[in-house]
Amino acid sequence: MSGSDNPYNGSFGNQMSATASYGAVSQPAAGGSHIKDTTTANFAKDVLEESRNQPVLVDFWAPWCGPCKQLTPVLEKVVNEGQGRVKLVKMNIDDHPSIAGQLGIQSIPAVIAFVNGRPADGFMGAVPESQVRQFVDRLAGPAGADQAAEIEAVLAEAGELLAAGNTNEAGQLYGAIMQADPENAKALAGMAECLIAADQHGEARQMLSELPEELAKDAGIQAILKKLDQIEEARKLGDPVALERELASNPDHHEARLKLAKILNVEGKREEAAEHLLTIMRKDRAFDDDGARRQLLQFFEVWGFKDPATVSARRKLSSILFS
Repeated sequence: MSGSDNPYNGSFGNQMSATASYGAVSQPAAGGSHIKDTTTANFAKDVLEESRNQPVLVDFWAPWCGPCKQLTPVLEKVVNEGQGRVKLVKMNIDDHPSIAGQLGIQSIPAVIAFVNGRPADGFMGAVPESQVRQFVDRLAGPAGADQAAEIEAVLAEAGELLAAGNTNEAGQLYGAIMQADPENAKALAGMAECLIAADQHGEARQMLSELPEELAKDAGIQAILKKLDQIEEARKLGDPVALERELASNPDHHEARLKLAKILNVEGKREEAAEHLLTIMRKDRAFDDDGARRQLLQFFEVWGFKDPATVSARRKLSSILFS
């Protein structure tokens, strides 16, 4: 997906919108936006107030402390990788001893976790990285749980934007999800839908053709591939206006009606497309070896089970089949 004619070129996958701030966007800059040093005067703001937003770990350390030099890089790594699940505040007890004294800290390194303005948990000593991760997980929940929920919310927002015709904005959200989760099938399918809406069918097919085999088997991905097939087929079926004229003069020209249904489908006129196929079935179930029904079922696969056009056409199909 490259080239100057790609409306998403250089835009998707670079940053999330304000409604989606996980992944690469949340990754702290050099120095760590989730990490800071504090003072006695700023402790209430940096720790007590901030802990009402997410857990805050306070690392009590001193420049002469060897184990502190071992623990602090581990803390910073885990906190940075957590992408905002917790924050880390470092306090040099040589310069600011009073808070440590009030908390009864007698040896360092010592880490105290604050939640909702109060000490909630802690540990002392240069513990291994695995124990630091377990400690953070106890406070903030398993890694990935919040991101998974946020991804689902962003997918829903992107879907609404796409349905409303805001393909560029939808594409940016899908691209950002793909950056955070490169094998997210829903985001990949959504990005392909954006490319299709932008009349970039070749780019959409190329993107999907390069997916790993297991991911390519996803039902949503398969539906997009079938949609691309339907679009390519419809382009070869002639002029819809000419087909409509043919049906006006000969309503029983089922081949023309089938072609028109396929064209209307790719134009997004699903209800009309379905009605033409249902008309063929009402008049001649044997046409093209029950081809109208088979074509309608292919439409359903692309439209999705819950699509209003699918729901309506299924109901009418049942009445024909079981009447």
